[in-house]
Amino acid sequence: MAVLAVAGTIAVPAAAQATGEKTPNAVVRQGDFAAAAAEFDVPERVLLAVAYQESAWDAHAGGHSAGGGYGPMHLTDVTASMLADGDAGAAGRADLAKMAADPALHTLQAAARLTGLSEQQLRADAAANIRGGAALLASYQKTGGGKSSADPGHWYAAVARYSQSTQRQGAQAFADRVFATLKKGAERTTADGQRVALTADPQVSPATGQLSQLHLKSAATADTECPTTVDCTFVPAAASNGQVSNRPANGIRIDSIVIHDTESSYASAIATFQTPGRSSAHYVMRSSDGAVTQMVPTKDLGFHAGNYSTNMHSVGIEHEGYAAHGATWYTEAQYEATADLVKYLAARFGIPLDRQHIIGHDNVVGPTSGTVSGMHWDPGPSWDWEHFMALLGAPITGEHGVGDFGSVVTIAPSFAANQQSVQICPADDPTGAITTCTRVEQPSNFVYLRTAPSDTAPLFGDQAIHPGAAGTDRINDWGSTAQAGQQFVVADKNGDWTAIWYSGSKVWFHNPGGVNTIPANGVTIVKSGQAPASPPVKVYGSSYPDAAEYPAGLSPSTQAPLSMYTIPSGQAYVATAPAAPTDDYFKSSGTVVIGGKSMYTIQYNHRTALVYEGDVTATTFPADTDTDTETHH
Repeated sequence: MAVLAVAGTIAVPAAAQATGEKTPNAVVRQGDFAAAAAEFDVPERVLLAVAYQESAWDAHAGGHSAGGGYGPMHLTDVTASMLADGDAGAAGRADLAKMAADPALHTLQAAARLTGLSEQQLRADAAANIRGGAALLASYQKTGGGKSSADPGHWYAAVARYSQSTQRQGAQAFADRVFATLKKGAERTTADGQRVALTADPQVSPATGQLSQLHLKSAATADTECPTTVDCTFVPAAASNGQVSNRPANGIRIDSIVIHDTESSYASAIATFQTPGRSSAHYVMRSSDGAVTQMVPTKDLGFHAGNYSTNMHSVGIEHEGYAAHGATWYTEAQYEATADLVKYLAARFGIPLDRQHIIGHDNVVGPTSGTVSGMHWDPGPSWDWEHFMALLGAPITGEHGVGDFGSVVTIAPSFAANQQSVQICPADDPTGAITTCTRVEQPSNFVYLRTAPSDTAPLFGDQAIHPGAAGTDRINDWGSTAQAGQQFVVADKNGDWTAIWYSGSKVWFHNPGGVNTIPANGVTIVKSGQAPASPPVKVYGSSYPDAAEYPAGLSPSTQAPLSMYTIPSGQAYVATAPAAPTDDYFKSSGTVVIGGKSMYTIQYNHRTALVYEGDVTATTFPADTDTDTETHH
């Protein structure tokens, strides 16, 4: 996703921020479904219901969906580059081609063979795409031994197979959603102005017994991993949306939990994770009551963070909601249920309950220079980190204040009292509620960062988003903000303003009497060389071993420094944890490769980053606990 695009897992084209405008031929797509259904002898209602679940009848104007699916029927053609830049975050891995070779990720080619249409036609033309989907459904009905019946209920197995799930629970859940849509009907205007409707058929009776014809295995884990205090069910994500592993028994540490939002409804997020070629988090939390669906066993990797190294070592939790409307979606029931889940997971895996290990998706660095700007910004500025950490029993508390140069502060602006003005534009809001760029003032979890100690100074522009230019107050512009719970080294003070080292620069935020900060003690600081001629420290987005450390027969993953970021001489940053060995994982053999070097994860800017232990000097602050600080009560 582009940096100024929607946060979370499901994006809607800007044209879909529905203005109500319709094309002159607004019902063409309805006719395309009717024609394709007749051509391939598929009940039209079944074809419509499958497409509704796959795409809500949208054509993905301008290309493919986030999961590599094309057109209303979500015909997939996932490439290695999509896995490199998407939620798998697998850039630099030598096994990308093998990961992308899963047949479930290439239904577009199968549709091309069945219809004689070119792959380009199936990608670009909605009518051709619908024909391809109808041909696939008809072929699944035929190979499953079913008759080409006009009764939608007789197509249950074919619909289940269309999910491409290799697990019984996943295929069944998809088919059940399709038939629920058949029963209740649906109607909407698509992103490109097409009016499509499916009339309700409450009497449809799916032949669920057909599922046994597919000879699918049940998911290895049907039991949930949840505390008894939450309502928890297990529905497996598509196998291609993660990797089977055996964490932490196989040596892959689980050291962090990543908080996301779905940018969709609860049901839609679950459906997305069940669709091959998309992403998958370990858990999805419902807004209304905090109910949770587990979709990936914690021993396995979910593709949720957009960074393979982060995916290796984390558990991902999605929250029903929209970052642009966060405070209205992040309910107390959701906060409390998530807190119970996080405490349970932290106890199991020894994860510290602090903001260095309980992070947002917006705190995850891109694995390569080319991916940094497009990393997601959920759960956004309306996630109340201070309240959430208090629910975890690890509140961000202490006497407000700020120490002298070289000391460490924790950002703590007090959510409710911290009213910040942000601009929200249609592209930030997939609900369509925002139809023109709008400025709002709302409780927020961040402070703005400026280039000088003045309210009129430009906002800091992150190098990956605004190279050489000022930042903005757009709600998704993470580059000019420091967030509650993050820790930074004090670089200067000037009256009511405090400076910190941030993204290789000295930036300022308004902090009268230390009202927005709490002095931090007992933290590790990493520094670059102090001599003026010391070279800048290279900053990385992933943590792979050196090529020579991989056993014979395994192709090494590669990584390079992030080109826009360094730690210049004299600057210092907080390390979020002790230096950890570089490592890598190969699903095909189950091999875990542990490197001989270690890297620190540091709080570099709004996001974390990685530096080699040997490139920096690490010290503990304070060496002397008698630190003089300004205080604010």
